[in-house]
Amino acid sequence: MNRPSIRIAAVGAMLALAACATTSRTQEPAPMFSAPRTTEHRGDDDLLTAGLGLAGLRAMAPPAFADAEHPTPQELRRRALWSNWRGIADLAPGGGFGELYGSANAVPGREFSAFATVPGAKSAHRVLVQVPDAFDAGKRCVVVTASSGSRGIYGAIAVAGAWGLPKGCAVAYTDKGAGTDYFDLDAGKGVRADGTVAARGEGLAFEPGTPAATGVAFKHAHSQDNPEADWGRHVKQAAQFALQSLDAAFPQAAPFTFDNTRVIAVGISNGGGAVLRAAEQDADWLDAVVAGEPNVYGPGEGGRALYDYTTEAALLMPCALLHLQNLPQPPLTAQSAPLWTQRCVALKEAGLIDGADTAAQARAAYEALKANGWTDDALRAGALSVGFDLWRAVAVTYASAYGRYGFGELPCGNRYSALGADFAPRPATAVERAAWWSDASGIPPGAGVHIVEPNPAAPLTTLRCLRGLWTGDDTDARRVRSGIAQTRAGLPRKGLPVVVIHGTDDGLIPPAFSSMPYVRQAQSAGRDVRYWQVRHAQHFDAFLGLPDYGARYVPLLPYVYAALDRVDAHLDGAVALPGDAVIATTPRGAGQALKAENLALPK
Repeated sequence: MNRPSIRIAAVGAMLALAACATTSRTQEPAPMFSAPRTTEHRGDDDLLTAGLGLAGLRAMAPPAFADAEHPTPQELRRRALWSNWRGIADLAPGGGFGELYGSANAVPGREFSAFATVPGAKSAHRVLVQVPDAFDAGKRCVVVTASSGSRGIYGAIAVAGAWGLPKGCAVAYTDKGAGTDYFDLDAGKGVRADGTVAARGEGLAFEPGTPAATGVAFKHAHSQDNPEADWGRHVKQAAQFALQSLDAAFPQAAPFTFDNTRVIAVGISNGGGAVLRAAEQDADWLDAVVAGEPNVYGPGEGGRALYDYTTEAALLMPCALLHLQNLPQPPLTAQSAPLWTQRCVALKEAGLIDGADTAAQARAAYEALKANGWTDDALRAGALSVGFDLWRAVAVTYASAYGRYGFGELPCGNRYSALGADFAPRPATAVERAAWWSDASGIPPGAGVHIVEPNPAAPLTTLRCLRGLWTGDDTDARRVRSGIAQTRAGLPRKGLPVVVIHGTDDGLIPPAFSSMPYVRQAQSAGRDVRYWQVRHAQHFDAFLGLPDYGARYVPLLPYVYAALDRVDAHLDGAVALPGDAVIATTPRGAGQALKAENLALPK
């Protein structure tokens, strides 16, 4: 196997020197970066898939570790790429990836990585830059991105990497202060820069301030930084690190600056929100932005904070779904209906809905959600989040982050731990701990880490507590809402081309609460924002491998790639920016392969 070589000292010195540089477009010193690493990825270990290719990414089992307790950095990286590709893209045969859109072909090159810290933050965020061997110093381009959800540093590989690397662009990533740098409080161990496990004080990416506790801490929930408030700065620091990395990669062509290097920002979901936050900065450092299904708490009328509609959905949606017909599968109705019926009863007993029977109660919950802006399409697609308990998972983590709580301080009593067969908290094993960095999605439950529920016999108690942090007026509620207010987005910089793409059926981040009010306000203010609304697209391309989802919905990634193509060509002076569009797609139906006519991509 062609193992990547690591050159730390020489490149680290070059990056440290480059950190003192300034650029004329920003007129500010670039940040300092720590723990710089450079690895080479060629042959059977490329930048885009670590040698797995499309066939390897489609494999149902993850790449194995030779020693499950002590995987190597190379093994961890390969497995992290496998996990993040599969978590974002529809790679199933017949889904169109690699045929109608996208590429997983090998791209040889180098990776530069480091830790970066925004002013005032307690914890660092990871930055990583992939520089393909085919990078053209004569046509300098950087694609900067942020991970979707709470994913680790490779969380946008299928978004930015799949588009930028084959075109010869460098791609800069940030985990935006979230990621998979978990810390085992029982063992006193966390994750180093290369993904391996080590003890406190040994160069860890994240160390919680809680020295004596049990369970698992992770950066998004327990850094006490409210990282979402700094998403735009995270993205900019990743772009600055890209310029410094290019200086180190091509010293004969240095300096690389925002003046002489094209920088396009792209992201989806939380990553889409992050690049929109980067777009609002006044300094002229970005050339264009493409944001897919963005979690953005915009300035316009109708915008709702993620925490608001997440906690509302966590309470009401299980009951409300009983009122709808033709729900996508999973969740399986036969298994879910009894649990959802119990939720209706609990909501009625708590005085949150009315209704003499289940049908009336479900209708009341449904009407409450409809009155607050939920559409039938969003509710149907939201059934997936109900089935996977995603609403509660998001609410618990984000409440902790917004309130800047440390481990064990969340007012609703939740914490995180490995669980035994009896569902009681237990210490994690060395095997579980070793795989967290590569396998976790950045938000439990997952990868052997679970939410410890303080009220297992009465889950509505915790959900009402979490909802109360938005609707209440006690000290904790004001603390959480203060953190949420810090995440409100502003308008993009004047003259900056921005394309926003959103599926009309998105059930996790409904466009009515996010993209639509953001675009409406930005366009009213004269900003250069274009909006593509994609019919029959929901939030999770990765779930289109499930037969019923693949039959009903189209993927969103093709439209993100198409928007990037159009924006890039516009910056070349070749075409006009795309206009607003409502894209009338045609679902492929059961048992059918996706075809170009299903997508109806804008010309």
